[in-house]
Amino acid sequence: MHLQESGEMYLETIYVLTKNSSTVRSIDVCEHMGYSKPSVSRAIGLLKNGGYVTVNAEGYLALTQEGREVAEKIFERHTMLTQFLVNLGVSKEVASEDACKMEHVISDESVEAIKNYIEGNR
Repeated sequence: MHLQESGEMYLETIYVLTKNSSTVRSIDVCEHMGYSKPSVSRAIGLLKNGGYVTVNAEGYLALTQEGREVAEKIFERHTMLTQFLVNLGVSKEVASEDACKMEHVISDESVEAIKNYIEGNR
């Protein structure tokens, strides 16, 4: 199953929430993303059917191995692109917003080039 940008955003959100709490429910995703319960419920269902997320009997969400790999990749891109833009003089808030848009469309080749550039300028 090929993930759309929105699917990647949900996985990244679950990943971030999991870093801050041992349990994550759909309502936590709703609150974090500002989406309605039906929208989140539908998305979680699609991610579950795609093998990216599991939901236990109590309603707690967990990323599968594949889901975690996608989430970590997107989170790393977001973090790296934000830092790159901040280094260029963009405010942290704008850099984070722009990185959120860029992280889904930038090629792996460009990500690696930016990562190498950042590491070479530390």
